[in-house]
Amino acid sequence: MTQTYFPLSNMKKGDRFKIVSITIEGTQRRRLLDLGFVPGAIIEVLQKSPLGDPTAYHVSSTTIALRKEESSKIYGERVNV
Repeated sequence: MTQTYFPLSNMKKGDRFKIVSITIEGTQRRRLLDLGFVPGAIIEVLQKSPLGDPTAYHVSSTTIALRKEESSKIYGERVNV
């Protein structure tokens, strides 16, 4: 059975998400990895801004805001934790 993964940008407030892959390259990728956006990490969607961009995420005991441009390139699955 083939697993389908979704971008982090599709998740809603309160959802938890397990990262499977990141398709960003270069310095942006390094920045995300340094912040804890690594395969296997569990991310919680905290809050979307009033206009929907950026969105605040909880990862590695800190809060990080990402724009949709970045979060749409982080793939994984919704998890129940």
